[in-house]
Amino acid sequence: MTHHRPEPDLLTVAAGWADPAGWPVALRFDPAERWYARLAVSDEHEVWALTWLPGQGTDLHDHGGSSGAFRVVGGVLTEETVSAGRLRPRLLPAGAGRRFGPRHVHQVTNRGSAPAVSVHVYRPALLRMTRYHLLNGRLRVAEVAEAGRSW
Repeated sequence: MTHHRPEPDLLTVAAGWADPAGWPVALRFDPAERWYARLAVSDEHEVWALTWLPGQGTDLHDHGGSSGAFRVVGGVLTEETVSAGRLRPRLLPAGAGRRFGPRHVHQVTNRGSAPAVSVHVYRPALLRMTRYHLLNGRLRVAEVAEAGRSW
């Protein structure tokens, strides 16, 4: 009989990285674009840190079939998901987090006045992300970004 270790809850993994003092890289903010760094990688998942100055955010995107979770560790982020052909915002203050499945499409933005920091965990590791435009209530593929080339 083989024993299969249960896969860790990705939001719990993200919570374990909530203190930037324990990160293998120094936290920084980039006025030109969002800063990000991979904090850890294993056979099961990878962990990324992202920083967001006010106004910085992502395009509408998926995670290439990876499941994931993210946790806001400082500041406030707004996650928008598509529902009934429209973007629906959800405010995520520090300490809040969210799990998502392999088909999740969202955009995340710092709409606040203070910098924000978040930790993201993906299983399996990200190999590609598809970016979308929302046109007339429908998602249209804008670009497919590949790991190693786009990030």
